[in-house]
Amino acid sequence: MILKSNEKTDINMSELTVEIDAASFEKAVEAAYQQEKKNIALPGFRKGKVPRKLCERTFGENVFYEQAINLVLNMEMYNVIVESGLELVDAPKVELISCDKENGAVLKITCVTKPEINIADYKGMAAPKVVREITDEDVDGQIKNMQQRNARVVSVDDRAAAMGDEVRLNFEGFFGDEAFEGGKGEDFQLKLGSGQFIPGFEEQVAGHNIGENFDVVVTFPENYQMTDYAGKEATFKCSINAISCEELPELDDEFVKDSSDFDTVDELKADIRKKLEDSAEAAAQTEFENALITKIIDKVQDPIPHCMFENRAETLMNGFASQLKQNGLDMDLYLQYTGMDADSLKATYLERAENEVKLRLALEKIAELENIEVSEIEMKEELEKLSSESGLPVEEVMARIPMDEFKTDLLVTKAMDLVKETAVVDNSEAEATEEAAE
Repeated sequence: MILKSNEKTDINMSELTVEIDAASFEKAVEAAYQQEKKNIALPGFRKGKVPRKLCERTFGENVFYEQAINLVLNMEMYNVIVESGLELVDAPKVELISCDKENGAVLKITCVTKPEINIADYKGMAAPKVVREITDEDVDGQIKNMQQRNARVVSVDDRAAAMGDEVRLNFEGFFGDEAFEGGKGEDFQLKLGSGQFIPGFEEQVAGHNIGENFDVVVTFPENYQMTDYAGKEATFKCSINAISCEELPELDDEFVKDSSDFDTVDELKADIRKKLEDSAEAAAQTEFENALITKIIDKVQDPIPHCMFENRAETLMNGFASQLKQNGLDMDLYLQYTGMDADSLKATYLERAENEVKLRLALEKIAELENIEVSEIEMKEELEKLSSESGLPVEEVMARIPMDEFKTDLLVTKAMDLVKETAVVDNSEAEATEEAAE
């Protein structure tokens, strides 16, 4: 297959004209016949024994042309694309221009090419980084959680039930004087404030004592699942059998020793504060980096073939399908549950796909402009990390991943590192927004 011409027809579009000479075309036709003859049967011939010329007379001279051209394309398309110097981002489309035994075949190949990205001012970008201040209340909240995890449940018999208590409750519901189905419970365990019952029910149980008989009057919500009850007022006749509550351990050094690796309350508080401050710093750094990423994406204004977004969305969908499979679900069942089809689900990924494509193209361009390279040592170190994480030998890891794409991933990572290292913190916009809010 000979490349005859390479013409740019539009932004990110090129057309190649290629020729299969007569001799090469004849070899391909013969190869196609040899592949297909085992399936051909004609009267007077055993299956697989029909001569090629008889097949062509019977079915037409061009009976093997399509398969012959496909054989040539499968073998030589890649080399033609390399020769053209084009970097494709989608499968090329092939159109047959002419084809006969005397002259061979002429094909037109339409190619969608990788866009050229223009990007500037990616060094020294400014973005806000607001680290949340850790207060004594934050520390106390963490300690309260520790106390709650170590709380013990104690019975209460010297006071009325309060929100937060757990009660064992008898109840029966009535519409007027008639009890309704499903409205009765005996010794039902209910945590007041859990929102387990109809709105207003638990609040009316609070304030009553063990053994006391009382009424709770509530209205079923308009959107209640049992439509016959929706919007109706009901009276529940109730009595409390038992009340219990959580008793928190006292915050002292003994509690700290029993429930942590520290000896004193002060040591525990200092450790909690340090961890909260580290977490706040990490969250602020993530927000800072996300702001930089958004700025890089916004810098990409060059036209990008939509097929790149479509293909990336397809990849994201396939990844989601793999996650579903690991959890024992399949995509068809998920779509059935959500009332979606494959196209509508794919549409939900398009915005993310567009941002990811733009970011990668921008970072690839930055790597090119900055002459960033990935050394063999760096490649080896990253492959060894993957090997350690997956439990597979390095050779098998290399066999499973496209190495060119893997190297580009590393280049993109280094380009992003450059952007982050040269970026500056600017909180003026965030501070102005905060002042306006106040």
